[in-house]
Amino acid sequence: MINRRQLLGAGAAGATLVSSKAWGQTMNMGLPEAAVMDSALTQAPTRPTSGPDYNPVVTLNGWTLPHRMNNGVKEFHLVAEPVERELADGMVARLWGYNGQSTGPTIEAVEGDRVRIYVTNRLPEHTTVHWHGLILPSGMDGVGGLSHPGIPPGKTFVYEFDLTKSGTFMYHPHGDEMVQMAMGMMGMFVVHPKDPEFMRVDRDFLIMLNAFDIDPGTYIPRIMTMTDFNLWTWNSRIFPDIDPLVVNQGDKVRVRVGNLTMTNHPIHMHGYDFKVTCTDGGWVPEAAQWPEVSIDIPVGAMRAYEFTADHLGDWAIHCHKSHHTMNAMGHDVPTLIGTNSTNMTRQIRREQPEFMPMGTAGMADMGEMSMPLPNNTVPMMAGWGPHGPLEMGGMFSVVKVRQGIDADDYEDPGWYENPPGTEAYEWTGELPDFAQNHSPKTQITPKPTSKG
Repeated sequence: MINRRQLLGAGAAGATLVSSKAWGQTMNMGLPEAAVMDSALTQAPTRPTSGPDYNPVVTLNGWTLPHRMNNGVKEFHLVAEPVERELADGMVARLWGYNGQSTGPTIEAVEGDRVRIYVTNRLPEHTTVHWHGLILPSGMDGVGGLSHPGIPPGKTFVYEFDLTKSGTFMYHPHGDEMVQMAMGMMGMFVVHPKDPEFMRVDRDFLIMLNAFDIDPGTYIPRIMTMTDFNLWTWNSRIFPDIDPLVVNQGDKVRVRVGNLTMTNHPIHMHGYDFKVTCTDGGWVPEAAQWPEVSIDIPVGAMRAYEFTADHLGDWAIHCHKSHHTMNAMGHDVPTLIGTNSTNMTRQIRREQPEFMPMGTAGMADMGEMSMPLPNNTVPMMAGWGPHGPLEMGGMFSVVKVRQGIDADDYEDPGWYENPPGTEAYEWTGELPDFAQNHSPKTQITPKPTSKG
């Protein structure tokens, strides 16, 4: 057997022989390579070298699982196992995932393909894989105890089915699902249209919404959390360590977003309106596509939207639930806005001289101040832009539209420099009179002076 650490250290793919049991049939055979990934950076797309042409997806802070052809069947090898994932610089989580990472690698294939997916279980308990949204035989659906027995630790099962429709789908366990998904076991499954020109775009980004509850200073998620998650992530990364979506001006761009958290997420993108073109149920006909600037992603669902990148700049993209753009949320922290903390601060500093009062005038100072934190903890707000702290975290990134970006170039181009006359600036001249509501039931606080 090849040592797992040797594989991860090499950052390459390795193959082992595993005793494979598939519903009563024991098969001793060479499995497809169990490719692994130890980088948390966005990997360049893998373009097809045979079969129908398609434009591959780019998994933000992720990668695509390689396959091999075997008598016309595309074979993949997923390994369910404990993993370590760098959620952000300075914070590592001990999770469960696939092939060295959480979230797992994206599986890509083409409508009409027959796929054979070997799933090796290296977890301490049984598992399954449910192919969320795919149309397939009942026995391949991955619901433990219903579709087939759970995959015991140390065993490999085989899933094999035809891809009858194109679209964006997900995969996750349906055995001890609450625990295994809370530990990070999930991934995306993209089926490209058989016709290469159908719904073709220039850039195709993929985001999985997931969340964890990890106490400051610890490494393992709390699995019994129902709603009070404190780390909201995209592909198991949190801002400011989520990569940007790099786009060439004029590109037609698709963003596919899947949600396997415990709540919905209204994804909002600045600078553009877009059309919703796909759900996990299928493609939306052109006449039925609707315009948005925010699209709500329900629990257990996927949405895709498209736009043409006409407008140069750095454009925020984020969940519009404000707490979901924060890190390490402390749900029991009191609100101190308007509080006079002078006496309290004086008393605390007798015991803790380095104490700094925060939050009496809002929380923006959290973005600028670098306070000591427990090991393996990220600040509530982080990230700096060209004009100061961004005061963001969690589910946030930037769409960077530039001229001259090559087709396979996804490197961060740096910050956009606003052309003269296109940036907000301080006004020091005379102000116009401002409008007031003169209703007797409305009071303005503080009351304006005659000078404004």
